[in-house]
Amino acid sequence: MNTTRVDNALIRSLPKAVLHDHLDGGLRPATVVELAAAAGHTLPTTDPDELAAWYVEAANSGDLVRYIATFEHTLAVMQTREGLLRTAEEYVLDLAADGVVYGEVRYAPELNTRGGLTMSEVVETVQEGLAAGMAKAAAAGTPVRVGTLLCGMRMFDRVREAADLAVAFRDAGVVGFDIAGAEDGFPPADHLAAFEQLRRENVPFTIHAGEAHGLPSIHQALQVCGAQRIGHGVRLTEDIVGGKLGRLAGWVRDRRIALEMCPTSNLQTGAATSIAGHPITAMKDLGFRVTLNTDNRLVSGTTMTREMSLLVEQAGWTVDDLRTVTVNAVKSAFLPFDERNALLRDVVLPGYDAALRTSPRA
Repeated sequence: MNTTRVDNALIRSLPKAVLHDHLDGGLRPATVVELAAAAGHTLPTTDPDELAAWYVEAANSGDLVRYIATFEHTLAVMQTREGLLRTAEEYVLDLAADGVVYGEVRYAPELNTRGGLTMSEVVETVQEGLAAGMAKAAAAGTPVRVGTLLCGMRMFDRVREAADLAVAFRDAGVVGFDIAGAEDGFPPADHLAAFEQLRRENVPFTIHAGEAHGLPSIHQALQVCGAQRIGHGVRLTEDIVGGKLGRLAGWVRDRRIALEMCPTSNLQTGAATSIAGHPITAMKDLGFRVTLNTDNRLVSGTTMTREMSLLVEQAGWTVDDLRTVTVNAVKSAFLPFDERNALLRDVVLPGYDAALRTSPRA
């Protein structure tokens, strides 16, 4: 019987993988303050601690559209080469400090062009910053690999342009694609041409679906657009009654389509009502390939360690459960098969074994 004490120290030491995390939602508060001062942008407060609290409070609206509106101030400081380099580098270092060994960061380059950079220049600059962060993390003995997902904003008209950039930069650190933004009223099939182009070019993609809109959004993302993963997908539970799976839920489970679930974020946007009752636990127990994610670390005031701790404390998760969602994430990463296997074999599984060997018993 495993009697390991699952406390924050143990959780912090575990190797982690995150597939759903937005670059513009994860800045350091102090960095936002400094860059905003340099850009002449007015913030709600210039105290980093107060700003961090403001983000979380503003995002706790229960409404996805208002949640997204909090990004005004982070995007304002990500319009220059200097701002992008710094925020991308710090993003990687913050993942490494949290024990993340593999991460996929996503952002929409069209939102970073107000300062005169082209979308292509934005991507080049972010990749440069991410590479600098990975080099520093490796030198510090906390290596982390970070791949990039480029996003198109589903409410606007540059989705195909972003998809073309994903194709162009796929040998330079971009591992996939996504569409983001307000889900309700902007169905994924509106951008079918972009997804067809990505499939022709063998570029994998995920789609935000089943967060602010229900089963039709998930069905369209999978069966019309061809997504390989689903961002959030919490409303797939509408196709599960008394533990019996409907045809769509069965399709998702049986074909091992990863669900990128983000508990704290889902509480903020009203997609879930509690950590204890979040669909991630029930769907894990039903055999879905659920993954655990942060979504927006600044906006949600969270980290992977915190997300794991909340599930342990409020939903009764064990170390085995944490291992399961980490393995699920690595298996579903937009990496070549042999690289996923090596990450599991050489990093994730030995890391869990080492943490358990050195941890106190309950």
